[in-house]
Amino acid sequence: MPQDGAKNYVPHAVLSDYYPDESRRRAFLNKIFDQTAHSYDWTEWLIGFGSGRWYRHQALIRAGLTSGMRLLDVGVGTGLVAREAIKIVGDPALVIGVDPSQGMLDRAHLPEGVQLLQGRGERIPLRSESVEFVSMGFALRHLSSLSEAFAEFYRVMKPGARLCLLEITPPVNRVYRRIVKTYMTHIVPPIAWLKSRDAETHRIWRYYWDTIEACVAPQIVQQALQEAGFEFVDRHVALGIFSEYTAGKPGLATAAK
Repeated sequence: MPQDGAKNYVPHAVLSDYYPDESRRRAFLNKIFDQTAHSYDWTEWLIGFGSGRWYRHQALIRAGLTSGMRLLDVGVGTGLVAREAIKIVGDPALVIGVDPSQGMLDRAHLPEGVQLLQGRGERIPLRSESVEFVSMGFALRHLSSLSEAFAEFYRVMKPGARLCLLEITPPVNRVYRRIVKTYMTHIVPPIAWLKSRDAETHRIWRYYWDTIEACVAPQIVQQALQEAGFEFVDRHVALGIFSEYTAGKPGLATAAK
């Protein structure tokens, strides 16, 4: 929770086409993710042209994840980031996943040993200073407050722990941006619907792009991380659209970064 007088950074304003106000946002998200969990992995594969697994793996390594680290994956969903993390840390028991959607957790394809918890990024059900790495894959836009979530990330991280937030940001180039928007709003949703025959699947991927367009600028995300107490805050951009926000909690392990 931001301290009195501190600025509360939010990922984007209310999207009234989907929910009327902030108090209804969480119920809307839980419902739509619960209902579309069965087709989420396939549609995500379509969006990334099959490159998502490789990209997530490389991003975690770039952020400093190594063998033996205890990792928390916030917004674990069906386990897309967690599966790659397990390959790096070497033991499923070292990985914890947190997600507010029970439907997503029920569909998580993860090996035995991974601890899955229902919860939000703004209220993580873990004790303080319990993990050495925190990841979040393309879920930053679904938080209610960046300030509260980043404070919670900081709280559960041990001194010297590393942070890696993966997110999609609109391309700067206008032509490229129009191409990406057309693909994600006019091509992906109908194909996803044909695969799932679920009206909510069509809707969630239109919502996905709307949150991308409405999300605060990368500089705001980095500023919120710095104000939460993180150091070595950086952003790496891949293919002009994938942003990797990395940071560290002050401590001995970050001194060499």
